[in-house]
Amino acid sequence: ATTDFFGLVGNFCCLCLLQYLDHETVSATFIDSSGQFVSSQVTGISRNPYCGYDQQTLSSQERMEEDSLLAALHQQVPDVGPVPFVKSTDPSSSYFVILNSAAFFKVGSQLEVLVHVQDFQRKPKKCGGDYLQARIHSPKLQAGAVGRVVDYQNGFYKVFFTLLWPGKVKVSVSLVHPSEGIRVLQRLQEDKPDRVYFKSLFRSGRISETTECNVCLPGNLPLCNFTDLYTGEPWFCFKPKKLPCSSRITHFKGGYLKGLLTAAESAFFQSGVNIKMPINSSGPDWVTVIPRRIKETNNLELSQGSGTFPSGYYYKDQWRPRKFKMRQFNDPDNITECLQRKVVHLFGDSTIRQWFEYLTTFVPDLVEFNLGSPKNVGPFLAVDQKHNILLKYRCHGPPIRFTTVFSNELHYVANELNGIVGGKNTVVAIAVWSHFSTFPLEVYIRRLRNIRRAVVRLLDRSPKTVVVIRTANAQELGPEVSLFNSDWYNFQLDTILRRMFSGVGVYLVDAWEMTLAHYLPHKLHPDEVIVKNQLDMFLSFVCPLET
Repeated sequence: ATTDFFGLVGNFCCLCLLQYLDHETVSATFIDSSGQFVSSQVTGISRNPYCGYDQQTLSSQERMEEDSLLAALHQQVPDVGPVPFVKSTDPSSSYFVILNSAAFFKVGSQLEVLVHVQDFQRKPKKCGGDYLQARIHSPKLQAGAVGRVVDYQNGFYKVFFTLLWPGKVKVSVSLVHPSEGIRVLQRLQEDKPDRVYFKSLFRSGRISETTECNVCLPGNLPLCNFTDLYTGEPWFCFKPKKLPCSSRITHFKGGYLKGLLTAAESAFFQSGVNIKMPINSSGPDWVTVIPRRIKETNNLELSQGSGTFPSGYYYKDQWRPRKFKMRQFNDPDNITECLQRKVVHLFGDSTIRQWFEYLTTFVPDLVEFNLGSPKNVGPFLAVDQKHNILLKYRCHGPPIRFTTVFSNELHYVANELNGIVGGKNTVVAIAVWSHFSTFPLEVYIRRLRNIRRAVVRLLDRSPKTVVVIRTANAQELGPEVSLFNSDWYNFQLDTILRRMFSGVGVYLVDAWEMTLAHYLPHKLHPDEVIVKNQLDMFLSFVCPLET
């Protein structure tokens, strides 16, 4: 889907005339200047080996897929030396222009917006690589949709929008990170994957020790190897001095490394200066959209095919997917009717835990069963005995940045899926993304490959099982959060997720577009109105409209 590549070309380095140290030709997909997808043979870039990930036993198809994903998403940054802050992208002196802004557009028309970025000396930049986000919206109608950004790598960007409702439609463009900041984020992703670290408590009798844990641990100290026997997912802790590895009790987030940036690099991450800052228009920032005539409409929302972009839009604060008719579950009884006689499994991070919390708060008959689990960690269980509904939540396996989790509760999603029989009364929803933002992309690809393999097995044995994937979402960013959870990192994860599950037979709840298109500020845990729309979409997959 084109949503996979929202802003993708904007991630490419502005200085393209460089010699790579190593070349490997692989097939990949890109967007050309018209916003169309093109497949081509591309030159892959050598990457630093990480924790034996280069030694994985992959089939030729898996290797080709991984090479294609990495080539499409990552580039070698040339050693151009330090860029002075005054020569970095300044959103306040950059601007955009709506092409043909005086024209009257019809619903369904394409709108093109040209963005020109300048530095803090008000000089035009000659290169691209900035990460932009863009949307159209009509505040009075509570309507909004995202745009697709294309980078011409010369300081100019074009944003493509599809106009999906009539009225006065406003354009908003923001700079998430300048290209100079993107280079820093790339370096951290490759060189500092341990910038979030984890710990485990080991205990036997009165003796207890705490050691550091991660996907990969430096040095030659003795290790406890907790690599999963079934999936091969690696996990290690430094071995306690007095206790055996089998005495591990808990897992928890250790903390975040400090002092990652030089003073010069820190200048590229300033709230109110160059993180998620608006770029203003040099002329009108809105257009008038007139309705299509009835005979022209031809069911605009439902006739777009599989490559629909955007995947949906808000109108009167309700999400409207463009590929199917979404139901509104405004009454608890509607949800109860949909889920009766069903077992619902929610797997993943805290963004899908929100679904559990919303459902158990909104539906009175869905009563949470107290398992004594730590708050915000789980596992959680809710039951409606009257209507025979079972709702379960379990966090995914490490890396997970939760407060204390008992180590025997660290279950990998793939293993959990392998234990589900499935069938028409089984529903599975998965959200795995946020806790992988600090690692090289191979770590995430491996996790999704294991989950996808288990999903395919589940659907093979029980084709009527409903499997739903919740995508990543945008969030609030400050100078520190950007180094660990930047939208740029999460955009990469989101792109990988969509491509790897394309054609697998799962449904997608597009949380990425649903947060970017909404008027509310971005949050890691979106506000209730957005969560409600996500659940309406999820439940519409479980209980589609009769047609």
